[in-house]
Amino acid sequence: MLDAAKIDVAVPPRRTADDIQIGVLLATCDEHPSIPLVFVYDGHAVRPGYHVTEVKAGQFAALDCGGNPESWSEIFIQLWDVIDGDRTHMTAGKFAAIIRKVSEHVGLDPAARLTFEVSDGVVPMQLHCADTPELIDDVLQVALSPRAASCKPRDRWLEAKRTEKACCN
Repeated sequence: MLDAAKIDVAVPPRRTADDIQIGVLLATCDEHPSIPLVFVYDGHAVRPGYHVTEVKAGQFAALDCGGNPESWSEIFIQLWDVIDGDRTHMTAGKFAAIIRKVSEHVGLDPAARLTFEVSDGVVPMQLHCADTPELIDDVLQVALSPRAASCKPRDRWLEAKRTEKACCN
């Protein structure tokens, strides 16, 4: 029998990504439409032949582990990280056009939470959140970091403590 009192649960580090919204990403792509858009994850850039294979939008309703109701909209962008002939990284403008084409049919909420699903077709898909795009050496780079599980009541409590310390210092 498992002794719950002896379970040591590591607290995941606070994620480093800003967890941007699709509207922010599209606005940045619009500012630099002709330059390559490169996503970076697991310490490397996506390969030049990457594809946006699917864009999904959903409305979610749930209860967190504290019994608190939660609701949010989320957009999932699936990236297939492959080499495809002699293709180069797609431009920021092409990426924005793909997302806008989806939005015409699906209706994407510009304030929705944004999650990237990334796989090379061999390794199982991994979920990532996106950091604020940066212009680096004539490339629009978007750092992706793993989307970790968390305890929302604990996260709210920690944020309240951080705010309390910032207020009082």
